[in-house]
Amino acid sequence: MNEWEEKIQQAIWSARSLFERGKVSGSAANLSFLHAGKIYITASGTCFGRLTPEDFAVVSLADGTVEGSRKPSKELPLHRMYYLRKPGVTAVIHTHGFYSVMWSMLSHPDPADVIPDHTPYLKMKLGRVGLVPYAPPGSAELFAAFEQYLDGSDGFLLAHHGAVVGGKSVLDAFYALEELDEAARVAWAVRQSGEPIPEIDALTGSGK
Repeated sequence: MNEWEEKIQQAIWSARSLFERGKVSGSAANLSFLHAGKIYITASGTCFGRLTPEDFAVVSLADGTVEGSRKPSKELPLHRMYYLRKPGVTAVIHTHGFYSVMWSMLSHPDPADVIPDHTPYLKMKLGRVGLVPYAPPGSAELFAAFEQYLDGSDGFLLAHHGAVVGGKSVLDAFYALEELDEAARVAWAVRQSGEPIPEIDALTGSGK
């Protein structure tokens, strides 16, 4: 198996795993990876549960030119910005996970770090999660807002929309996305409980 084949298999497996466990639905998600200076991104209208290698559009990282006949996801600019601004990121996943969307609807004191440290794993696997203000999906306003917030955090919640996570490989991005959605689920449950539960830094005596 060559490098491209390994990446495409990881992408298809990750997408199918998310779909089969109800983390995505219909065609409302997108995934990409870098290979040889090109972005391979799920084509517009594709479903994570049925992806094949032919379901990826090919785009030049350098200038955004689309190669071939497949139309890329309308969220392509988010993926391309991620790659251009964060060296080392070679895969990006965007989903509309239930708890991530729910948490993105709330107000937060620090928009660059919106998910509490109730467990240590989100910071270990991803880092700080920022909240990007709402703009319509696929719009120039959304891309401009994302660009403005991109340098301040490691992963992102698009307000009223979903999560965008990058990683050094497809599986790395997949694991980070899983942890983000789980951390949002825990944070939501803690908030609903009304109990005053300290964050990890308070338990260790360290500061952020």
